[in-house]
Amino acid sequence: MHKRLKYKILLLGSLGLMASAAEAETLRDALAKAYSSNPTLTGARAGQRANDENVPIAESRGLPTLDLSGGYTENVQTSSSASPARQVAGRLNFAVPVYQGGAVKNAVRAADSRVDAGQANLRGTEASVFSQVVAAYMDVLRDEAIVGLNRSQVKVLKTNLEATRDRFEVGDLTRTDIAQSESRLALAQSQLEGAESNLIASRERYVQLVGDEPGDLQQPPPLPNLPETADVAVDKALANNPDLIAAKKNQDAARYDVGAAKASRLPKVSLVADKSYANFLNSLQSFIPGFNTSQTSENATAGVQLTVPLYHGGSPSAQVRQAQARSSQAIEQMIATERSIVAQTRSAFASLRASNAVIVSSEAAVAASALSLEGVRAENTVGNRSILDILNAEQEYLNAQVQLVSARRNAYVAGFTLLAAMGQAEARDLGLDGGALYDPETNYKRVRNSIWDWDSDPTPKPVATRTVDTKAQNPSVKGE
Repeated sequence: MHKRLKYKILLLGSLGLMASAAEAETLRDALAKAYSSNPTLTGARAGQRANDENVPIAESRGLPTLDLSGGYTENVQTSSSASPARQVAGRLNFAVPVYQGGAVKNAVRAADSRVDAGQANLRGTEASVFSQVVAAYMDVLRDEAIVGLNRSQVKVLKTNLEATRDRFEVGDLTRTDIAQSESRLALAQSQLEGAESNLIASRERYVQLVGDEPGDLQQPPPLPNLPETADVAVDKALANNPDLIAAKKNQDAARYDVGAAKASRLPKVSLVADKSYANFLNSLQSFIPGFNTSQTSENATAGVQLTVPLYHGGSPSAQVRQAQARSSQAIEQMIATERSIVAQTRSAFASLRASNAVIVSSEAAVAASALSLEGVRAENTVGNRSILDILNAEQEYLNAQVQLVSARRNAYVAGFTLLAAMGQAEARDLGLDGGALYDPETNYKRVRNSIWDWDSDPTPKPVATRTVDTKAQNPSVKGE
């Protein structure tokens, strides 16, 4: 399924690129930029890398430990004449955990489950960012079209006003006709100001998400693999939605946490070894003539250490109950996520169908309004229609065009939102250009079995691009 979707979008994107000018920007270009430089996405990747480290941290609790300690002391006051005045001492401790009641095993399993949940959440973040980019892209296209329509309307109304004034001069019309034309022009100019403000806001939102200024945006390709029914969409969403997958993995992790908590009430067995050395720095005196006291001391021990918890004030039971309550919470959160996904998928499907129906109706309305406007203008020339009739017909024509533009935007955004809910709107599905896709599994495998204490990554540097140097957006549109 994913390969088919990727092939279709690659094909459609390639056709769009060949048909576009060199400076044109496609939806795939915008998505690729966001994929590589959107701070929400790059930050989520860093957060997942931090999540990966919980696995080696959990594993380290079951590995041997080696500690070296040392110190220098001065006996300022002592009641024993056989005590040294000073000493340098060192101790080497070695311990191997043999049995910890299953705490390590369950902690590692919980960490692994949370890694899986984090990777699913990262997929969800990708889909969320892409959905926002698609909405911003379509908002710019919509608002550019609406600004263009409103500017054309202002030009038409200015021409109408001039013609009305000319006809008033020859006595064909009255001052009322002029006032109606002036009023409608002023209203159109105010609507244009609002449309221009909306366009600037949409472009700034685009810059925020994509990290670059919108160029000559091209119309997006059709969305493939849209489901025929809401039930089909829900079935796919329940199988592939990353948020639901993450909730189920978190539920597994919470169940392992219960086992780790129960281990606090069980015995623990460790192998231990200890090596100590002390040097009294010639400060240990001998009270036997002719006998020199040794100025050093060495000891070594090895054995098995058994720890059996008997009573800890109820803390172990509280920890178990707490873990069980959190496990119950994870179960309920999974159900809540499932409910949300079902509702979101059905809502997106209904929005898509409604928007497609609005497109059909709006196309018919645009055609009828254009014909009506032409007829009203013709009838006005023979005196059967008033100036107000023309103004109303022009406004209806504009409203129908704006509704059509908005419906096309809404349909595309609803379709992409539906794909996202179905788990089919992520980078791996869209075939983005710009190199290999980010694979969180690579870092997980890198750190999974790392046991060296002195390992670290390079100093963090920004990955996302900043937008402080971009120009303030303006309401200019193509062709001006």
